[in-house]
Amino acid sequence: MAQSVSIMPCLDMRNGRVVKGVHFVDIHDAGDPVACAQAYCQAGADELALLDITATVEGRRTLLDVVKRVAEATTVPFTVGGGIADVASAAAVLEAGADKISTSSAAFRQPEVIASMVREFGPEKVTVAIDVDRNAALPSGYEVYIDGGRTATGRDAVEWARQVDGYGVPVILPTSKAGDGARTGYDLPVIRAMQQNTSARIVASGGAGALEHFYDAVEAGASILLAASVFHFHLIDITQLKDYLRGRGVHVYGGPDAG
Repeated sequence: MAQSVSIMPCLDMRNGRVVKGVHFVDIHDAGDPVACAQAYCQAGADELALLDITATVEGRRTLLDVVKRVAEATTVPFTVGGGIADVASAAAVLEAGADKISTSSAAFRQPEVIASMVREFGPEKVTVAIDVDRNAALPSGYEVYIDGGRTATGRDAVEWARQVDGYGVPVILPTSKAGDGARTGYDLPVIRAMQQNTSARIVASGGAGALEHFYDAVEAGASILLAASVFHFHLIDITQLKDYLRGRGVHVYGGPDAG
């Protein structure tokens, strides 16, 4: 395996609190974002994701004060998504202390936004998130969803990932609606298809529930392993996960075997 794999806890936020739901709904409170961020840094996270899950559908900007407070508390790079609709909103989030931004619905509606962000901030600052669900009628079997997984688009997800890759985006984050929060394993075919059809690093997201699920995602082609509920509710410890992956021959970021 050529590149190291990194572990990325995700803080899904609503109203300034970390929450976690199943299949994008049934939301439960999981804590204060600053306390969660600090705990994850201490626990060995390689990077963090902060997602304002209702910003886009409520038509408002990301909670910049929370971004600032999390930035002050973190010792690892962190990516912020939710409500980032244009270069100005992305710039505000980066100025508030985020290392990278993630855009999803806005990028889909106006793909030129991706090109503008890559030009303005450099590709290393931009991640494109793609919410997907299964749809057997499409060539890849996966459809793009937007607005926090609420709106079907009719667009093939792998086709869209190829277009995103064409803008020079180095990280693509597909989240399977079917897997989200269910702890039944990542949606491996979508990871595999995006890895095979793009040059981007693929983030595994949505569905981790056991140590072997993370390994399966690496085997499918993911090099960033994102999870929320298993970390929030202490079902899996990050150190334990890294040890497990190393034991199975995976190069894990930040460790003695990282390459």
